[in-house]
Amino acid sequence: KTTDYKRMDMPFEGLGLHPHLVKAIRDLGYTRPTPIQAEAIPAALSGKDLIGGAQTGTGKTAAFLLPVLQRMILSPSKGRTRALALTPTRELAVQVADHLSELAKQTPIRSIAIYGGVPMGPQTKALRSGVDMVIATPGRLLDHLRRGSAKLDQLEVLILDEADRMLDMGFLPDIRTIVKSIPKQRQTMLFSATLPHEIVKLSQEMMRDPIRIKFGGDEKTPV
Repeated sequence: KTTDYKRMDMPFEGLGLHPHLVKAIRDLGYTRPTPIQAEAIPAALSGKDLIGGAQTGTGKTAAFLLPVLQRMILSPSKGRTRALALTPTRELAVQVADHLSELAKQTPIRSIAIYGGVPMGPQTKALRSGVDMVIATPGRLLDHLRRGSAKLDQLEVLILDEADRMLDMGFLPDIRTIVKSIPKQRQTMLFSATLPHEIVKLSQEMMRDPIRIKFGGDEKTPV
């Protein structure tokens, strides 16, 4: 796939994002998308499945969060979890959740980070109160699913962030179990610095004719 470098010369407004999102991006001090954002955001806004090959630090987090937020702004629905991002570590889950809060500050969209090593009670209470998006490590999310505190039966978007790290940490069986509990009709986005055979196989199981985007890690500081 050939990159449309003209997209990277246009501001975020040119990607078709909602004004609330553009304002949040500008408040963070950014005006133009990184290469992965310029390619991934329009593809994700189309609703198609997506595989993004990108290193940490290329702006991939905003590349998947902005289309999810756009979906929720244009078609609001309270009281159910519509998007799930799976991450390999607690630190990354917190980082993604913090970034979502920054991008969603002009909206009523609610999210929560779910991870192990802390009591389940506050997480359970937040999940049962209703959140639009869950950012979670696979093991702790499975705990909540088994207890019935997490409901993913109306999920619309699934994101696997740093999929190769989740493979290295042994999370693929947990991911496959989680996927069995969510609707088959959904948008799936997978981001990974490398695409080993096991990740390719997982993507074939989970995705329908995905768009593939590959970038290195030498872009300027991302959103």
